[in-house]
Amino acid sequence: MKTIQKLILPLLIIIVIGLIYFLYFSPKEGLGSFSDFDPNNNAVKDIRVKIVQEQGITKTPEGGAVFFAADKNNTVVQVNADKISPGLESAGIVTLKGHSSQGGFHAHDVVLD
Repeated sequence: MKTIQKLILPLLIIIVIGLIYFLYFSPKEGLGSFSDFDPNNNAVKDIRVKIVQEQGITKTPEGGAVFFAADKNNTVVQVNADKISPGLESAGIVTLKGHSSQGGFHAHDVVLD
């Protein structure tokens, strides 16, 4: 009986750590949602989105770009990227590292999938 009592607490701690990892930190398949971002919070998070090629990509002189992206709910948002990877014009799905802003989404980095 005492050995079972000694195992319960470590087992519960392992279960809680596992749940936190699988629900929060594990990589998610599919597209993300812009509604998960708070426009008043400047924390940089990742989101997978689909580029809306029909609306075009405008490159900026600083090496960035302005383009539109759609999330899993088909919400289309204007993205202002500081820097882009070569091949963005032919990419379908990208990972944005940034935060929501009043004018859309500010991406510090764009990673091609």
